[in-house]
Amino acid sequence: MGKYGKWIGAGLGFAMGGPIGALFGFFIGSAFDSPAVIQTTQEGPTTSGRGDFLCSLVVLATALMKADEKITRNELDYVKTFFRENFGPEGEREALAMIKEIMHKEIRIEPVCIQIRQNMNIHARIQLLYFLFGLAKADGNVCNREIGLLDRIADLLGVDPTTYRSIKSMYYDDLNSAYSILGVDSSADNETIKKAYRKMAMENHPDKVSYLGEDVRKAAEKKFTAINQAYEKIKKQRGL
Repeated sequence: MGKYGKWIGAGLGFAMGGPIGALFGFFIGSAFDSPAVIQTTQEGPTTSGRGDFLCSLVVLATALMKADEKITRNELDYVKTFFRENFGPEGEREALAMIKEIMHKEIRIEPVCIQIRQNMNIHARIQLLYFLFGLAKADGNVCNREIGLLDRIADLLGVDPTTYRSIKSMYYDDLNSAYSILGVDSSADNETIKKAYRKMAMENHPDKVSYLGEDVRKAAEKKFTAINQAYEKIKKQRGL
C-alpha cells in the first residue's frame, strides 16, 4: 500500500479510534511514515486536529455520495473537483484514496456523528456542514435523500436549527436571502437583526477554524463574507 498522510498532517487524534477509526482500519494505520505524527492524550478525549477534521469530512462525504444509492462517474468527477478546489491536488489524491477504501463499507451515521460531536468544537462541526452542502450542490442535482441525510447529520452534530437554516440559505435558492443567512425573519426589528449578525459573525469567524489549516480557513472566509454581505444588504434596504 502506498504512503499517505501529508494532507492529513500531524493532527490525527480521536479519528484513530471509535467508529471512524474502525472504518479506515489498517489504511489509516499505514498512512503515515512514522507513528510519531499521531497525537493523543493519556486521559480524557483526544485532541481534535486537522487530521480528525479531514477524516470526518471524508467519511461524511462518502455517506452523502451513497445517499441516492448509486454513484456515477459524474459524481466522482465532481468530488474530485471539490477536493482539488478546496484542498489542492494532494488533497484530491488522498481524499479519493480514502473514499475508495470505505466506499463499500457500511457507514453508520449516528455513531460517527456522535464521535465527532464529542471530540470536535462547534465551529469545526459547522464548517463540516458547509463543506457537505457545497459537495451536495456541486452537481446541481440534490435529491431528497441527500437533503434528509444532511438534516440528520446537522441534528446529530448538535448544530442548532437557526444556524442550520443559515447554512442552507447559502446554497439553495428557495432559502437564499439575506434574512435567512442571518437566521432571522424579514419582520424582525433592527435590534434583533444587529444581534443576529453579531452572533453569526462571531460563530463563523475564520480564525475559529484556523488551526485546521489554511485551506479550511479560506473556505470559512467565504461564508464569513456571505454573512457580511447579507447584513450590508439588509442595512441598505432599511437605511441603517
